[in-house]
Amino acid sequence: MKKIALFLFHSLVFVLLTILTQVGGVIYLLSIWMARKWPVKPRYKTLLVFLALYLFVTLLLVPPVASVLGREKLSHTSKIKPAFFLTDLLNRNYVRPEMNKMLHEAENRLAGTAIEIRYLDANFPFCYGFPLLPHLSHNDGKKIDIAFVYQTRDGKITGKQKSVSGYGVFEGPKPGEPNQMRQCRNRGYRHYGFTRYLTLGRINSKLVFSASGTKRLIESFLGSKRLGKIFIEPHLKQRLHLTDPRIRYQGCRSVRHDDHIHLQLR
Repeated sequence: MKKIALFLFHSLVFVLLTILTQVGGVIYLLSIWMARKWPVKPRYKTLLVFLALYLFVTLLLVPPVASVLGREKLSHTSKIKPAFFLTDLLNRNYVRPEMNKMLHEAENRLAGTAIEIRYLDANFPFCYGFPLLPHLSHNDGKKIDIAFVYQTRDGKITGKQKSVSGYGVFEGPKPGEPNQMRQCRNRGYRHYGFTRYLTLGRINSKLVFSASGTKRLIESFLGSKRLGKIFIEPHLKQRLHLTDPRIRYQGCRSVRHDDHIHLQLR
């Protein structure tokens, strides 16, 4: 019975680490084997081996291998940064080279402004079609989520977010704007607002959505010929007076896009 319970525990950890990081599950199994071969017996030996091995693989091994296979890490600059500090450590920051180029083009268009490009989930480093849950389409290196722009109550643009993860704090429809959330719920898509459970905690409650800043950010992407589509909720497209046909609605099968911007390459 004890062996079965241990097997189930290791299986659960393997699945969770694979879902979160793609490579973590395999590293976990390898760390169990290595810990058993290690003659010394410190407390939490398997955990220590896993952490050391995971950092080595993630920081030193994954990037060059992913590059050979056509994906690279998102570049960091003074304006291009992760919204969530764990995104890079969880290997959810890989894209095709064209995406990095598009982001740098947008960065140049934002020169002289306080607007930053704060990225959320992109793609895993390996395997076309490998799902990056809970997303439906982040599996080919061509997709990335970008955080909204927020400002202080006196109008000062900031790079801070309203949730730890960058997801789940919605900028809902105002009276007179399209209410796609209600339509999706009425059609039975109860999962549509699921990302409200993925905030990992709400922060910076005094910040407000910057309509002008978010519009300027979106327009910086629209200037690129590399861009295929942008997904945001219809009420925000209307509010921000955006008419480019590449700005589309993602459908009820997905989740709400009034907490982030979804970009994808052509």
